[in-house]
Amino acid sequence: MDDLLHNYRQLIARIDALCRGIVDALGEQITCSEGCSDCCTAINLFPVEAASLAAALEALPEEEAEEIRRYVAEHAEDERCPLLRNHRCLLYTARPVVCRTHGLPIIYGTGLERRIDYCPLNLTESESLPGSVIIDLDNLNSLLVAVNALFLSQSDALDTPERLTIVEALLKRTPPR
Repeated sequence: MDDLLHNYRQLIARIDALCRGIVDALGEQITCSEGCSDCCTAINLFPVEAASLAAALEALPEEEAEEIRRYVAEHAEDERCPLLRNHRCLLYTARPVVCRTHGLPIIYGTGLERRIDYCPLNLTESESLPGSVIIDLDNLNSLLVAVNALFLSQSDALDTPERLTIVEALLKRTPPR
């Protein structure tokens, strides 16, 4: 599985470096920090992200992994992320792309319909932002789609749905078709 996730892990390393650079550049204007979970909702994942989360869970000691599975099962129907306990992610180091970038300035859309968004708790003193601190979400998603397609082509997961919930990823539940 590690070989199949190599490209995804390289993408994650680059995203993390990009996010660190943005946080460093914006300093105290970014209020997101450990324990902030306002944005943590139940999300859908690409199969490569689901596989990475599942691999992170499997790498844990069995007792800890089983405790997380139980917790996720108990919170499977919540609107909040089923990995969120006491405002902290149970698999933080393996969190998906959207979780890594959430709250930071992003730009998305096409042509003249491009919009910038960020957590309303961040950048309360800023009137404008340099382009170097804004994540182009469309480009980032294109990279993620390409990495996911490569993952699917190299794995035996070709019949996997386009998106999976965290519950499906970690509890091996088959999504409805």
